[in-house]
Amino acid sequence: MEKQWAGLSAEEKWQERFKQWLSPEGLVFTSPEAEKRYRERVTRLVDTINLRQPDRVPVHLSMGFYPAFYAGLTPEAVMYDYKKLSHAWLQFARDFDPDVFFSPGAIGPGKALEIIDYRLYRWPGHGTSPMTSYQCVEAEYMKADEYDILIQDPSDFWLRVYMPRIFGTLEPLAKLVPFTDIIEMPATAPSLAPLGRPEVQAAFQALLEAGSESRKWMDIINKCDEAAMASGLPLFNGGMAKAPFDTIGDTLRGTQGIIMDMYRQPDKLLEAMEGLVAMEIKRGVSAADTSGVPVIFIPLHKGADGFMSAGQYRTFYWPTLKKVILGLIDEGLIPSLFAEGGYNSRLDIIKDLPRGKVVWHFDQTDMARAREVLGQTACIMGNIPSSLLVSGTPEKTREYCRNLIETAGKGGGFILDAGVVIDEASPDNLHAITEAAREYGVYR
Repeated sequence: MEKQWAGLSAEEKWQERFKQWLSPEGLVFTSPEAEKRYRERVTRLVDTINLRQPDRVPVHLSMGFYPAFYAGLTPEAVMYDYKKLSHAWLQFARDFDPDVFFSPGAIGPGKALEIIDYRLYRWPGHGTSPMTSYQCVEAEYMKADEYDILIQDPSDFWLRVYMPRIFGTLEPLAKLVPFTDIIEMPATAPSLAPLGRPEVQAAFQALLEAGSESRKWMDIINKCDEAAMASGLPLFNGGMAKAPFDTIGDTLRGTQGIIMDMYRQPDKLLEAMEGLVAMEIKRGVSAADTSGVPVIFIPLHKGADGFMSAGQYRTFYWPTLKKVILGLIDEGLIPSLFAEGGYNSRLDIIKDLPRGKVVWHFDQTDMARAREVLGQTACIMGNIPSSLLVSGTPEKTREYCRNLIETAGKGGGFILDAGVVIDEASPDNLHAITEAAREYGVYR
């Protein structure tokens, strides 16, 4: 894959990735009509992202566990029965007919997580109700004095420090020595000796079992995605990256920990984030190379209005996030940034990006203001409230969508979607979204 991109400019890479997205290698469509729909939808998305006027506003329905409920199942059921997971998501796609397929790959395999005793999250039937979504268990899984370990060797930190803390079954991996110690023959046997410990071998055996279970899950996910694509529905998210601040603040230091670090050891925090930029870019590129879809999802958890001041955002959050964004763009990819909460005070900061190369998915941001500030720079997406989808009427939903299209979608550059992932909603309200796009969102 590296040879394929060697010597190409960012624009040339994008053109190649667009061709792959438009014509997935080896995909057999169910009919000529399905192939036509698929190509129309990808073209519609690309025109919208590139700030060209498409035929109409695209509809992207970001799914949480809603397809499970819609199919009469529980979140717990689809996390443990992968065939039910696939059937539920395909049924949802058939019945609601959005412009993209939101893959069930975001719903993890419950059994695999149990095998390795995953402690970072509670999930349906395992710490939370079978009827509810995930719940992150925040803690300082990286201690305040461990920045140098992370900075010097992130992979070693993940293997011997972080993973033993978030996976109960893998605690023995903390007894390993750094594999970089194996530099000469005399150092080889002592470095390998910890692998002979029964508890370490049991940890690796658990990893193998979890890997086998994850393979079963992935095989079904891949077949599900292929079935959706073959029916005419393209995938939108080809992989994931994160803002370096969130990589540290979400599940390493935790919210309280990283806030304290901003004041007590800002230089270490900034150095660590700089070191994570290349890792996040590589993660996004690797995923896109595998999926053939050039859009990289970046959830933004701690950059919202009110979490930090504008000055702190400019210092701690935006510089390394911008480097990740530009690095992905240089690889011919489209970062899709999910700005959870409000981003109203950030709009003038984030507008400084290449034209037509990013998507901003807004939750509670003023979409008229977003359009005013970003309309000549970036595609915007969102922000139908979950409260409206749960308790509103189809008429109110349709009217809200109409106003969004007229406000944020003038001339293109707008994708209609909810402000957050959808766990609960009235099916009539979801139908109203697609109906509104087809009624009010036609450009030509």
